[in-house]
Amino acid sequence: MKYAYLTGLASALALTAGMAQAQDAVTLQLKWVTQAQFAGYYVALDQGFYEEEGLDVTILPGGPDIAPVQVLVGGGADVMVDWMPSALAAREQGAPVVNIAQPFTRSGMMLTCLAESGITSPEDFPGRTLGVWFFGNEYPFLSWMSTLGIPTEGGDDGVEVLRQGFNVDPLLQGQADCISTMTYNEYWQVIDAGITPEQLVTFKYEDQGVATLEDGLYVLEENLEDPEFVDRMARFVRASMRGWHWAEENPEAAAEIVLDNDETGAQTLEHQVRMMGEVALLTAGSDGSLDEEAYARTVATLLGGGSDPVITAEPTGAFSHVVTEAAMAE
Repeated sequence: MKYAYLTGLASALALTAGMAQAQDAVTLQLKWVTQAQFAGYYVALDQGFYEEEGLDVTILPGGPDIAPVQVLVGGGADVMVDWMPSALAAREQGAPVVNIAQPFTRSGMMLTCLAESGITSPEDFPGRTLGVWFFGNEYPFLSWMSTLGIPTEGGDDGVEVLRQGFNVDPLLQGQADCISTMTYNEYWQVIDAGITPEQLVTFKYEDQGVATLEDGLYVLEENLEDPEFVDRMARFVRASMRGWHWAEENPEAAAEIVLDNDETGAQTLEHQVRMMGEVALLTAGSDGSLDEEAYARTVATLLGGGSDPVITAEPTGAFSHVVTEAAMAE
C-alpha cells in the first residue's frame, strides 16, 4: 500500500509539473515604474487571471533609463506598453512595432501652469519656458506647438523648452512657467507640495484637440504571423482587460496590489488610490479594442507638425485587430 501511495503521489506530482510547464510564458515591458498606471496588469497577475488563461506572465517595470521599444526589439519582452506617438515615430524609424490593443481610450496628459504666471490660454505661451518630458514623450507637445505655429527654439515668438525630469521641481522652483503633468500623477504631486487647484491653470491635451493615444499594447510585426503567438496574446489581452475592469471596480484593493509589487517602496497607498481613480477615467468602457477614429486623430496630429512633423508619412500596418478579435471570440 505504501508503494502504491508513493507511486500515486509521484504521478500526481508529475502531472502537476506537466501542467506548470504547460503555462505559456509572456513578458510585458511597462513604459514606466510600478504604479497604478499599470494596475490592470498587476491585478490580472495577482488575481490569477493570467494563470486561468494558461499564462506565466512576467512584468518588467520601466524607468528613465529604459526604452520599451529597445527592450521589445532586442527580444527582452513579448509585448510592451507605450504611447502611440513614440511607437509610431519608432516604427517610421525602422522598429516594426504594431498596436494590438488599446486599454486607454483617453489621454491624461496636460500642461500645468502657475496662475500667477499670467498664462490663461495657449496664446500666452510665446516667450515662456515650458517643461517637457523627452525620451519619446515630447512628441505630443511638439505636435501641439506646431499646430499652434509656435516655434520651440525660444525667442519672443516661441517657447523655451526645458527638458523636464520626471518630477515637478521646475514648477516648484520657478524654472518653468508650465510643466508636463499627467492627470493621475504629477498634477497631484504639485497639489501635495502645497499648491491649491485655484493657484493652477491646466491645459488638457484632450481639450486642446491634440490628444494622442497613450498606454497601448505593442508587439513586433513578424510575431503576428505566428498563430500560436496570436493565441498567446489574445489570452494575455483578455486576462489584462479582466484585470483593468476589476481595478476600476476595486480601486483601493488594486492600489494595494500595485504596492505589493513595488520593490522600491517609494509609493504611498494614498497616492496610488488617487492615481487609480484618475486612471479608471481613462480606461472606463474599454474592451481593449483600438478605436480607428482615435487612431486616425492621433496620426493626423502627429502629421500636422508643419515643417517638423513627428511622423512624415501615413503609417501602414501600424495596428492590427487580430489579437483583440481573437480575445473577444472566447
